[in-house]
Amino acid sequence: MVTTSASPRDGWSSRTAFVLAAIGSAVGLGNLWRFPAEAGQNGGGAFVLFYILCVALIGLPVLLSETLIGRHGQASAPESVRRMARESGASAHWDVLAGMGVLSAFMIVSFYCVVGGWVLYYVGVFINDIAQTGAGGGAFEGRPAEDIEALLPGLFGNGTLMAGLGLVFLAITLFFVMRGVSKGIEWVATWLMPAFFVLLIAITGYGFVTGEAEETIAYLFTFDFSKLTPQVMLAAVGQAFFSLSLGVAGMITYGAYAGREVNLGQTSAIIGGADTAVALIAGLCIFPIVFAAGLSVTAGPGLMFQSLPVAFQNMPFGSVIGFAFFMMVGFAALTSSVALLEVPTSWAMERFGVSRMVSALVVGTGAGVLGVLAALSFNDLAEVRPLAMIPIFANANIFDALDGVTAKIFMPLGAILTCVFVGWVADPALVDGENGIGGWLHQTWRALVRYVCPAVLAVIMGFGLFG
Repeated sequence: MVTTSASPRDGWSSRTAFVLAAIGSAVGLGNLWRFPAEAGQNGGGAFVLFYILCVALIGLPVLLSETLIGRHGQASAPESVRRMARESGASAHWDVLAGMGVLSAFMIVSFYCVVGGWVLYYVGVFINDIAQTGAGGGAFEGRPAEDIEALLPGLFGNGTLMAGLGLVFLAITLFFVMRGVSKGIEWVATWLMPAFFVLLIAITGYGFVTGEAEETIAYLFTFDFSKLTPQVMLAAVGQAFFSLSLGVAGMITYGAYAGREVNLGQTSAIIGGADTAVALIAGLCIFPIVFAAGLSVTAGPGLMFQSLPVAFQNMPFGSVIGFAFFMMVGFAALTSSVALLEVPTSWAMERFGVSRMVSALVVGTGAGVLGVLAALSFNDLAEVRPLAMIPIFANANIFDALDGVTAKIFMPLGAILTCVFVGWVADPALVDGENGIGGWLHQTWRALVRYVCPAVLAVIMGFGLFG
């Protein structure tokens, strides 16, 4: 149990629990949904290689920076920053970087749970299909591909169903956050992450046996550098950043529950490596199935929710595989949504001196209201443009506005400020005492945090706003 100097504080029961929880925070829809879509749209191997490079040079330095702030502060994200700032003789107002992260996490979890509701919908669809047609054949027997592809638009048109499923997913998330770190969040990580990895490997193996394995390997790992355009490089940098869930104060919050015996440098490398491995395996899982069905890998966001269900139609045990696949996606989505909701919950507990249950309920209620509005933005509130006065968001509905503000402004700006704070403002003695690395590796990390990461993140932010 981790403690502060003032009072007992709930924490991870072991280093393994912390690692699994942190991996669960990072591994989510960004790996399973966004990575294959980005790789498919950006030329395969060239994107993959540059993505791995970006994780090492951009993602890991920022990840370690966030985690060490939390472990040093042993408090909610804003208070952890304030403590390190005060001990460094700097202004406590640097807590704005964590404040943006708290707000980002709250906004993201509201619409993230809407997407989690989509996953629940497809789990139900495959359960119904197994009940009707049995488990042995392909999914959706006798139904044309157009009908299967129309499932998602049909869900979008039903505001009540989509809002309800989003609230169910949020309620599941809220249940585990209310139980606390060791009894709730840690339980999710230690049980669901292993289950997730088992399902991921099993489905990938099945896809290799029944699908187009050779074509997939050639597509993902043939590095045609003529395809490494500035657009592809920017997409790879953005994927590396968003896949690790940086800029939402999640790693600051989780780091605050870590004991002093945890080597943050090694742990950050494990987290980043696992996150990258999941993204690559997700490509190896999805593309053999899609190639075997003769479908396009450039379908973008529709790859998971429209192309894959069609592909499962042509596979033995397609309904069972489809059910297992979306259960796996649901596990990953839940571990990430729990991490997102914990960020504002932890802050509210500390800021207002309320219990975890009260804090989680209030924060969860607010996220639920915002989530319902996001769900209805696909149907009943489709014409509402909440940020019409801002040119880059003029055509964004509520869902897209929440996504756009967090992804284009709050997350990259928060990460930039984190790099500036750790690299230039915080006392080097405090930083060196927390990061768990030394020698040339420490010097490389400091150079990346001071110069490379802020510059690259500024490019991401600039392109998002003006590109």
